[in-house]
Amino acid sequence: MKNYTITVNGNVYDVVVEEGAGTGAAPVATAPKAAPKAAPKAAPKAASAGAGSIKIEAGAAGKVFKIEASVGQAVKKGDAVVILESMKMEIPVVASEDGTVASIDVAVGDSVEAGAVLATLN
Repeated sequence: MKNYTITVNGNVYDVVVEEGAGTGAAPVATAPKAAPKAAPKAAPKAASAGAGSIKIEAGAAGKVFKIEASVGQAVKKGDAVVILESMKMEIPVVASEDGTVASIDVAVGDSVEAGAVLATLN
């Protein structure tokens, strides 16, 4: 048996997988546990026009792969603002509502934890 911790859409799961060929056993997932809190950031790494009231947070831990929006840009609900790379997948982090990008608080290459503020909107 092997124990793994997996994060899916910001939810953290402990998973137990039986070892051995031909056992036919499926992985057993336990109830989600609380996601780790993001470490406080010392200062924004990108230019900002002031923090907005709407936070755009990382749904999973990963590395900032690409920044899709810029400060002052108008975005619609569902538009990608930042792209994270996690477990060799590109994960878009989207605007939760219409607004204008007030700040980008990360830079390409930054490692972020689930729940970290990546950007803000007004």
